Formats: sequence, structure tokens, C-alpha cells
Amino acid sequence: MNYSIALAGNPNCGKTTLFNELTGSKQHVGNWPGVTVDKKEGIYKKDKEVTILDLPGTYSLSPYSAEEIVARDYIVKEKPNAVINIVDGTSMERNLYLTLQILETQIPAVIALNMMDEVEARGDAINCDKLSKLLGVKVIPIVARTGKGLKELMDAAIDTAKKGTKPGRLNIFDGNIDSAISGIEEILEDKDSEERLWKAVKILEGDEIVTNNLSESVRSQVDEIVKEAEKHADGDTEAKIADLRYQFIAKTVKESVKKKHIGHVETVSDKLDKILTNRFLAIPLFAVLMYVMFAITFGDSPIGIGAWLQGLVTGFWDGPLLQL
Repeated sequence: MNYSIALAGNPNCGKTTLFNELTGSKQHVGNWPGVTVDKKEGIYKKDKEVTILDLPGTYSLSPYSAEEIVARDYIVKEKPNAVINIVDGTSMERNLYLTLQILETQIPAVIALNMMDEVEARGDAINCDKLSKLLGVKVIPIVARTGKGLKELMDAAIDTAKKGTKPGRLNIFDGNIDSAISGIEEILEDKDSEERLWKAVKILEGDEIVTNNLSESVRSQVDEIVKEAEKHADGDTEAKIADLRYQFIAKTVKESVKKKHIGHVETVSDKLDKILTNRFLAIPLFAVLMYVMFAITFGDSPIGIGAWLQGLVTGFWDGPLLQL
């Protein structure tokens, strides 16, 4: 039996590096139908029955860009056998927002916790077992650029795909939102209960693509529930849902991540910024740098290369080129 596994994650999370490591040269690139967004598909180099598809990098599954629509439509409509959600271990708070939305689709999923070498270099520690328990899916630590942990990741992903292990519902929302979700689920006509959960959340968020596909009778009933939910969410249910997700993420990170440094760690870039953007030093430093640049480009001093380049170009035009 052939299995399809989709790779989903934020931009710059290491998704493409992971895709290249898993597929090698057994891949092809095209475009998704109707949009100029890359479609990368390949065969897992250790199992020809496993097809891997690299979804466009996206921060959420909300319909605000072509990339988000492509990623979402593939997950909820094409229904791959499993999704590998790549999470940057150095920036979990930002990456886990997409994770929660993927889990809401209840498609079988595995989390690839990437860049663990950088996490360790910082002196931080992530309890993957604890994180797995909190999110309800397998969490596998990896370093995509070196290949570390990739065998364990694919074993877990293929096992999840074969078993069809779906993530359970997470306790993210408050009573008002949960009640509204349950009410909308009862009204929706879909036979697929997992799809009803995802659609119910999207309807509360004001997702036009989902609501426009509802029949008139269903939409009128759903609208009443949405209006009631908005009364208890200060008139903005979408913002309330986002806030509750971030609260859940903050709690999850606090319970599963142990950071060596509390607060912001000053990097080399931060130290340079303090000097280069200093209100007294910034303009003099800028003037010096501009002088050095012009001296290198146009000066006759040993560091000046402008005159040398000018002579080289002049010699080329006056010499070999004229002979042609």
C-alpha cells in the first residue's frame, strides 16, 4: 500500500532541508493547479511506497495568502495519510500556533522538533515526552541538516499513517467557545466528525471560504450561534480564539521547556547594534564607513581598487575587443 506524508511548517523551520534529506534526487517540482506556488513531491529514498509532499511554508491555516490556502486545502481536502509538522525548537512559541491548527483537522500527525543542536548549544532542554503528552501526538527531536533523528521520525510517521492514529481534542478553549463549537458541529451536515470540528472552529473565526459553502438553512442556524459567542468574546471571537491558543502554547512551553537563560540573551548582533545605533556614535561611524567605501572604490591608495578595475576594463575595450 502506498502512503502519502505531507510536510508542513513555518517558513525557515527547516522543512525544505528535511524534504531534500528524505527524498534525495527522487523528487520533482511543479506548481499547484491555478497558482504560482511551488509544488514539491518526492519518493522517500528508503521506501518507494511512501510519497512525501513539501507544502508551502505558512504561519497558519487561515485563508489570507495563496500559500496558506494551498497548504490548508491539501490537508483537509486531499487528506494525506499523515502530516509531519516541522517545529523550530528554538522558536516554539511562534511555531506551535500552526501546530494547533493542524491538530484541529484531526489528520494523523507527528511533530518533528527541528534544530535541536541549536537548542542544546543554548543550554536549553526540551522534554519531548512531556510535549508529546501535552499535544497528544508523537514528538521526535531531529537535526534536519545533519540527518540526526530522521530514521526515528519516518518510522513514527509511517507507523502513524498505517494505523491512522488521529490526534485527540485538546483542552484549549473556554466554555463559551467550546459550547459554540459543539453547537455548530451538531448543525453541520458533514458525516465526517473530524471535519466538523475543524469547520466549526473556522466558522467561529469568520472564515469566508468555509461559511460560503454552507447551505442557507445551515448558515442561518450557525449565524445565531456565532452571534451569541461573540457577545461573550467582546465582539471578536476570532481574536478570542487566537488569544486562547497562545495561552495554551505559553503553558505548554512552560511545562516542557527548561531554559538555561531566563529572559533575553544578548547576542553578538545585539552588542553591535548598541554601538552602531548609538545616538552619539551612529552618524560618525556611518561617515567613516562611507569614506572607507569610497576610498576603496575610487582611491589611488593601496586599498583603492577602483583605479585598477578602471585600467582593466579600459585595457579590455581598447585591446582584444577592438580587434574583433
